[in-house]
Amino acid sequence: MSNVLKSKVGLKQKEDLIFKCNLGNLSNVNLYIDERNKKENEKIGPSPAKLLALSVLGCLALSFSFCLKKENFSLSGFEGNAEVIITRNDKAFWRVKKINVEMNPKIDSPEMRKRADQCRNFFEQYCIISESLRSGFEVNVNLNY
Repeated sequence: MSNVLKSKVGLKQKEDLIFKCNLGNLSNVNLYIDERNKKENEKIGPSPAKLLALSVLGCLALSFSFCLKKENFSLSGFEGNAEVIITRNDKAFWRVKKINVEMNPKIDSPEMRKRADQCRNFFEQYCIISESLRSGFEVNVNLNY
């Protein structure tokens, strides 16, 4: 079994600062990244920073749900929010400073609560996104024109 998994995504400019995302073989997914429209109600897609926050939230939610599922517990409801904090660095460039995540799983029974308490201690380490961001990772860029 290989210790490396590869996945590709892509972008194609639709107009100005709006890009259509290519998520591979996922069907019926029309996702756009929109940095052109400044007003929230005019955007046709999230900013890259919001997409990053959503990735962190989604990954953590799935890790927690998976932990419960290992003992045959299924959530009957879940809500969560992620707040992305963006500040300027010392060179005045905008950077993601932190992401605050709040998760509200619906826990139905004392047995499920006991398992949820166990999961609380280790579910984060299974989230690819949050743990990669915390530890830092390589980003390689090739600009071809």
